[in-house]
Amino acid sequence: MKKLLMAGAVLVTFITLSGPAFAAGYGGSGCGPGSLVAGTQPGAMQLLGVTINVTFSPTQYSAITTGFSNCNPQGLVKLEKEREMFAQTNYSSLVREMAEGNGENLSTLAGMYGCSQESHGEFNSMVQDNFQHIVQSESTTSDQMLDSLENEMAGHAVLSKSCSGVIG
Repeated sequence: MKKLLMAGAVLVTFITLSGPAFAAGYGGSGCGPGSLVAGTQPGAMQLLGVTINVTFSPTQYSAITTGFSNCNPQGLVKLEKEREMFAQTNYSSLVREMAEGNGENLSTLAGMYGCSQESHGEFNSMVQDNFQHIVQSESTTSDQMLDSLENEMAGHAVLSKSCSGVIG
């Protein structure tokens, strides 16, 4: 039941936020291989597009950074905005998962930074170990959290090399 509610919430979010994306030639699922399947069709097709993009995330991140599969050449800027939107939408869950050092949203965030699947464990450990630096107080915003996370990643010996979307 919890998964069904989560899927419904995701669907409503994509339907609500997909309007501006239609002008770009793809729907709320974003660009990447999922956009080739979903196009600008609303509803369940956008959810399918997101599923494809998340399942084949290395392909999507390549598409975003190089400009293929409906992605524009300014893909890194788009990816940063997608991370910001994801962090804002899932902030409470991300904070909890960061403190615990694991979770689905945390894994998705690692993927959004281009971290290889093999480095997700390292990402989770780093986030948990540096939680107090990343989420400094109860008033920390999602943007501040991402800025702190990116600083920690940029200074991390492994993640700075294994996560292609690290800014810093």
